[in-house]
Amino acid sequence: MQLEKRKEMGQGQACLPEDIVNLFELEKAAQAKMTNQAAWDYYASGAMDEITLRENRQSYERIFLSPRMLVDVSQRDLSTKVLGQKIEMPIIIAPTAFQKLAHEDGEIGTIKAANRCGTIMCLSTLATSSIEEVGGQADNNLWFQLYVYKDREITKDLVARAKAAGAKALVVTVDSPLLGRRERDIRNRFSLPKGLTVANLSKAGLDNLPADVKDSGLAAYIASLYDESLTWKDLKWIAQLSDLPLLVKGILRADDAKRAIKCGAAGIIVSNHGGRQLDTAIPTISALALIKEAVPKNFELFVDGGIRRGSDILKALALGAKAVLIGRPVLWGLALAGSEGVELALNLLRKELDLSMALSGVSSIKEIKRDLLVDRRELI
Repeated sequence: MQLEKRKEMGQGQACLPEDIVNLFELEKAAQAKMTNQAAWDYYASGAMDEITLRENRQSYERIFLSPRMLVDVSQRDLSTKVLGQKIEMPIIIAPTAFQKLAHEDGEIGTIKAANRCGTIMCLSTLATSSIEEVGGQADNNLWFQLYVYKDREITKDLVARAKAAGAKALVVTVDSPLLGRRERDIRNRFSLPKGLTVANLSKAGLDNLPADVKDSGLAAYIASLYDESLTWKDLKWIAQLSDLPLLVKGILRADDAKRAIKCGAAGIIVSNHGGRQLDTAIPTISALALIKEAVPKNFELFVDGGIRRGSDILKALALGAKAVLIGRPVLWGLALAGSEGVELALNLLRKELDLSMALSGVSSIKEIKRDLLVDRRELI
């Protein structure tokens, strides 16, 4: 493994594999290292009472596995294809904003870790490194996540830049006409520290968050600039801006999934924004199960939110996900040890998924079926 090689060279000492054995330990270590409490709260918090934030995690714990026995699992294949592209594991890096709050490596460190792990990184519009900077480091494994601004020329420019930088897909987030009420950010009056900007918006002069508001600076930024009037007809317009496959992120209902398909979506990311938008919104694994029943058999679904174990990934795949997206754990790894920490987070999940597959009697991703799952509430 690349991480062990760096250990031998005396690098990445803070995140050696023998020191951290799961994502929960990684989270604790990252929290202890981050000295900026406002930055940690921004990453960790959910909306209002954080009920959805907790339910995203707890919903996986209510699903039990029913493993098959006496299956030859001596050779296992974790690779899969998403939008026609092969990746080494069904784990994609979710779009997360302001990664340089965690570590100076920021988004550049994250894309390098994605390269080493053979998977995809989805870059946020609200990145602290530009699409051109990150694209220059990508090995054909970059997606771009788009927020839609009131000024449609900004949207058109972002899409064109993503295409030119080598992005392989466009991910439109549709659950954020306004920012969810994140009370920790309000108390902290969250804003970016001096020296960090929204790098992708510097050309439009919109790269700074307001720092003098009696609320979250990000909430004020979004309220003034994001397009609250966005509808399905606008999604059709976005789909026509480029030939990039369009993924719609933030869908939680079966009828909305059908509408997204009619608007040209190549896939859907079932997401409640990590519990950061509408509190008490349905947990994503539950929404995935409902949506899977409503879309065509081979339509590509993805899911994020609350995934902390390889067995969680197995459950998501069994419910119809093509792959999962991981957000906060990537930030924890980044905060702890930069690019090497991101690699550690991904490899912890990869190893757990590999073991869960072997113990469940499946040797490849394509063999994972819904009959592996039992809802705990159905048990005697």
